[in-house]
Parts: sequence; structure tokens; C-alpha cells
Amino acid sequence: MSHPSRRLVVQAAAALTTGLLTLTACGSSGEPAASTSSSASSSSSASAPKSNLIAIITPSPDNPFFKAEADAAKKKAESLGYQTSVDSHDDDPNKQSELIDSAISRKAAAIILDNAGADASIGPVQKATTAGIPVFLIDREINQTGIAKAQIVSNNAQGAQLAAQEFVKGMKEKGNYVELTGKESDTNAGVRSKGFGDVISQYPGLKRVAQQTANWDQQEAFSKMETILQRNPDIQGVIAGNDTMALGAVAALKAAKKSGVIVVGFDGSPDAIAQIKAGTMLATSLQPAALGATTAVEQADKFVKTGATGQPEKQSIDCEIITKDNADQYGVFAKL
Repeated sequence: MSHPSRRLVVQAAAALTTGLLTLTACGSSGEPAASTSSSASSSSSASAPKSNLIAIITPSPDNPFFKAEADAAKKKAESLGYQTSVDSHDDDPNKQSELIDSAISRKAAAIILDNAGADASIGPVQKATTAGIPVFLIDREINQTGIAKAQIVSNNAQGAQLAAQEFVKGMKEKGNYVELTGKESDTNAGVRSKGFGDVISQYPGLKRVAQQTANWDQQEAFSKMETILQRNPDIQGVIAGNDTMALGAVAALKAAKKSGVIVVGFDGSPDAIAQIKAGTMLATSLQPAALGATTAVEQADKFVKTGATGQPEKQSIDCEIITKDNADQYGVFAKL
């Protein structure tokens, strides 16, 4: 048989314990407990902007295309009231990972990314998304859907076909030609090369005597073209996956004192347009860098404010062909 006073102590302790549990569950202000599930906490952080920073990460601004998109994204973001950081990963996946880690640690509201590899970028994009930071890809896609909020790219297949059609006309449907391709890790390189081939393969009089990657680089294109010309001096045309490589080819042709060679590029850079006006390039296919970048920032702003973009993840922007006839209508990767 229990002693009465001892029963009173036990009852009092039980009441005190119940009260403490109730207080812990409700919080002093009636809010839900701090110890909610990690998934709920993650969902909350994903829906609320963490800072006023938009991080803009692109390949090297030494390439005017990447500088144009970074400048356009920065200008648009700041016009919407955001702070910005602009950095280059230099097509180095490790550096890209470090920059995305930095954006996460700075609690960026969003990341605008022209990525450093279709496969190598999947992990870093997922990491940012898991941290509640929406990522908006521009110019280059990654090989996975469902983790970036948007993938906004030029219609590379359509643009390549436009460039190839102009190339075929310039070559008068016959002759030997060289193709310079971009980085193998960049899906755009393969898409553009296929677009060129889809058109050119319809003309049996056109013979590709060499196809080499110059990794989007002007100096590498110059060196590769020099070597190709030594082995294949009888060429009538060069088609390149971007303007930077096309300009390298133009320089190599000039150094070899070869004139009258048809050169077509892709991007619509101001330097390529100058060469088109001068007659040393025939054409380039414009991909509107500024439009893609500003569109990404606008959608990032909408997502930060509403939790949705109102657009599908995969989005494409049509390219335009630039020739001597219309070159005066174009400026810095945009129509004037």
C-alpha cells in the first residue's frame, strides 16, 4: 500500500511533465514546434528567398557571347532591385562547383547558370536546388530534367540548319570543306554539328575532308586549321560551330594566303559581323544571348515572388541568319 503523501508527489510530477510536453509542442507563442520534420523545413526554405542576391555564373567573358549574356543578366537583375555577383567557371566543372557552393553559402535568391558540362553540372545544380536555391540555365542544357527551374537555350538545330543552308549556297553545292566543332562535353556542339550535317549531306557535291574540335577556342581553331591546310590545301569552305572558331579559321586562311574560301560561323558576334561586312566571312547564325539571359532573370524574379515561372522547364529561342545583306541590322548578339 502506497503512502498518501508519496502519491501526491508522483501525481504532481506527472502533471508537471505533461505541462512541459504541451509547452514544447506548442511553443510559447502558439507556433508549431521548432522540431518539425526536415522535409517541411526544406520545403519552407525552398519557397522563401534567402537574400536579395542573384548569382550569375558563365564561361569565360573572354568570349564576347558569354560576356554579353552575363552583362544582360546583371543589368536586368539590378533593374529589378537585386544585388548581383558575376563569376566565370572557365568551363572547369570543379570551379563551377566551388562557385555554386559559394552562392549557396551566401543564400542567393537564385542562380543564373551557363553551365560547364551537360553531365558534370547535374550534381551542382541538384545541390543548389536541394538547398532551396532555384537554378535557371541559359545557353546550354544539362542531361537531366526536373532539377533546374528552367533551361532556356537557343534553337541550336534550327540555327545550324540556317547556317548550313547559307553555306551550301555560298559553296554553290560543291567543293571540299572543313568542319570545326565545339567542346564534346557541351550538348550544343553535337546538336549544331548534326544540324550542319542534316543539310549538307543532301548535296553529294560537297565533301568534308576534315572534322576536328577546336573546343570553342579561337587560338585552337587557328592551330587546327593550319594543320588541316597543310594536309588538305585544296579546300573551298569552312563551317564552324561558333564564331570564335570561325574567326580562328579566317586568321589561318589569311596566314596561308588563301582567299575566296567560304566561312560560316554560329553565334552572331560583333567580330563575326565585322568580318561578314569585310567579305572574309559569308554568314553567321545569331543566337540572341541577351534575350535568353534577360528571360532567365525575369523568370527567376517571378519564381522568387510567386513560387512558379508559369513556363515549361525546356524553352528554346529561334536563331536568325546574318549575311552581308542584313548585317547592319544587328549589334551585340541582338537585333538593333
